Amino acid sequence: MDFSLTESERALVDLCREFAQKEIATRAPLAWEEARCDTDLLREMGSLGLLGILIPEEWGGIGMSTVGFVAAMEQIGLADQSVAAAWQAHVTIGSLPLYLFGNDAQRERWLRPLAEGRVLGAFGLTEPDAGSDARGIRTRAEPYEGGWLINGRKTFISNAGTDMSFGVTLLARTESPEGQGPRFASFVVERETPGFTLGPKMRGIGWRGLDTRELYFDDVWVPEEHLIGDRDLGLGQFLGTLEVGRISIAALSLSLTQAVLDMAIEYAQQRVQFGQPISKFQAVQFKLADIATELEAARWLTYRAAYLRDAGRPFLKEASMAKLKASRVATWAASEAVQIHGGLGYMLETPVARFYCDAKVLEIGEGTNEIQHMVIARTLGC
Repeated sequence: MDFSLTESERALVDLCREFAQKEIATRAPLAWEEARCDTDLLREMGSLGLLGILIPEEWGGIGMSTVGFVAAMEQIGLADQSVAAAWQAHVTIGSLPLYLFGNDAQRERWLRPLAEGRVLGAFGLTEPDAGSDARGIRTRAEPYEGGWLINGRKTFISNAGTDMSFGVTLLARTESPEGQGPRFASFVVERETPGFTLGPKMRGIGWRGLDTRELYFDDVWVPEEHLIGDRDLGLGQFLGTLEVGRISIAALSLSLTQAVLDMAIEYAQQRVQFGQPISKFQAVQFKLADIATELEAARWLTYRAAYLRDAGRPFLKEASMAKLKASRVATWAASEAVQIHGGLGYMLETPVARFYCDAKVLEIGEGTNEIQHMVIARTLGC
C-alpha cells in the first residue's frame, strides 16, 4: 500500500493546515458558542477549491485522491469539528450522488456550483421513523404531470438551511410493482420550491456550528430532470455513496483524536501538582501513550480504506472498520483528555470541552456503530 501524496496534493494539505490554523481555529469557536454555521468560512474554503476536492476538474473540482482528502480532513478537523463536518457532508453525500449518478446536464446545473464552492450541498435520507433502517423511509415520490410529486419529512439533515444552501438531494419511495419490494429514487429539490419548508435549526450537544434541521415536503412538484440516476435504484446508489461518507467520518475522528491528544499533552506539561508537571506521573503518561497508539491504529485503517477506493477495489468492509474504530477511539480519547484536564476540562470555556461535546456524534453519523458491526459481520459470512 502506498499512502504517499503527489506534490500537488501535499501543497493542498499544507494549504488546508495554514487556513485551518489561521482562520478556522480563530473564528469557529465563536460560531460554536453562538450555535451558528459560519458560511463565510465555507465560502472562503470554496474560493480555495476545497469544496470540490473529490470532484474532477471537468466539473469544477480539483480531483484529489481519497487518501489526499483524508489528509486534508485531518487538518481541517484539527481546528474545528463543526466546520469540518459541514465540509465533509458537502464533499461526500452532498456532491457525489450528482457526480456518480447524474447526467451531464444535471452535473452542469447542480454539481458545478457545488464543486466551485458557490453553494452548499445536502442529502436527505434520515426520517423520524427511519434512520439505520433506510428502507423504512416514508417520503414518497409519485409521477405527476411530467414530473414527480414529493410528500414527506426528513430529519437531522445538515447543510440544507444556510444562506449558502442550494436545496437538497433526497431519497424517496417510488411506485412498487405489485408483489415486489419498495423501490427508491433520488431527487433534487431546490430552495424556494413551493411546498418545501425548513424546520428551525436543531440544537445538539456538539457540532453546534453545523446547520442541522428537519425538512418538510408538502406536494412538492419537481420536473422529470430532477430525478438523479435510476428511478428504481436510488437506495443502492446512496448506500454506495455512504461508503465514502464513512471514510470521511473516520478521518474526522482522527482529527478530533489528534486535537485532544495535543491539548492533553500541552496541559499535562504545564499543570504542576506535588511539585512536578503531571506529565511526569505514570498514570497520565499511560493515558497519553494509549491515546497515541490507538490513534495510529485507527489512522492506518482509515488510510487503507481510502487507498482501496483510489485503487478501484472493494472497500465496504474496510470503510466500516475504519469508521467503527476511529469513532470509538475519538470518543474515548476525548473523555481521557478531559480527565487529564480535571475540573478545567469540564468547563465549556476550554477547547477540550468543546471537542468532547463534538465527539459522541461520530459514533452515530453516517451509519451508527451498531450498523458498522452488522456490515462487517455480513462480509464475514455471518
